[in-house]
Amino acid sequence: MSDNTNAPLLRVDNLESFYGPIMAIRGVSLEVKEGQIVTVLGANGAGKTTLLKTISGVMDPEKGTVALQGDEIQGSAPDAVVHRGVVHVPEGREIFPILTVEENLKMGAYTRSDHEAIASDMELVYTYFPILRERRLQEAGTLSGGQQQMLAIGRGLMAKPRIMLLDEPSLGLSPLLVKEIFTIISRLNREQNVTMMLVEQNAKVALDVAHYGYVMELGRIVMSGEAEKLQQSKDIQEFYLGAQQDTQRGQRRWKQRKTWR
Repeated sequence: MSDNTNAPLLRVDNLESFYGPIMAIRGVSLEVKEGQIVTVLGANGAGKTTLLKTISGVMDPEKGTVALQGDEIQGSAPDAVVHRGVVHVPEGREIFPILTVEENLKMGAYTRSDHEAIASDMELVYTYFPILRERRLQEAGTLSGGQQQMLAIGRGLMAKPRIMLLDEPSLGLSPLLVKEIFTIISRLNREQNVTMMLVEQNAKVALDVAHYGYVMELGRIVMSGEAEKLQQSKDIQEFYLGAQQDTQRGQRRWKQRKTWR
């Protein structure tokens, strides 16, 4: 076992991973310290989702390492990674639609056997997401998109994560619901010390809650820094924070850039 006294909670070093025949991750290195929210920004197709899947064991890397507090976990089966405390809330939520809200939450605790603590954690989830308490006996597939996202995050919390990987939690939600979801994400980090790695296309909401950020382009990290400094970056402002009207056009122009100013 490694000497992990001063190791970050999560460290990724020189990671390469393929999505089919395409190298989607190209030498990515990053780290997440305990208690942080770290966001990974990038346009669609930048490799963000593949990065999370490789970290959580859904995909095996071609090269590189993923270390949890100094101990390498790359190539481990997804259930083994969950046992280690890395919990992945995937894009699209992937809840169990024919199970009730409460049954979905219990599924999140499948690696645990501490029944009293599980019951206590379910109450904690209901405290942060009171609508889930109201709908606890309702089939999850009948919930709204925002409620399903709340359920997906709540199910992740039931696994008692050391770090939670969140993939596009704002996807498909109204601005009002996005604000509500990210307020709760910030509260969970601040009040429950939940460490999070957050993948997002919505740079503004992500940088508002994050401590540190990375920008991915074509499978590589092209920029990183404290969230506040990234918000002040002219490049980030121009291509992600609405300094121009057409954000998608801006992201296409970002891809065409050959150098950073």
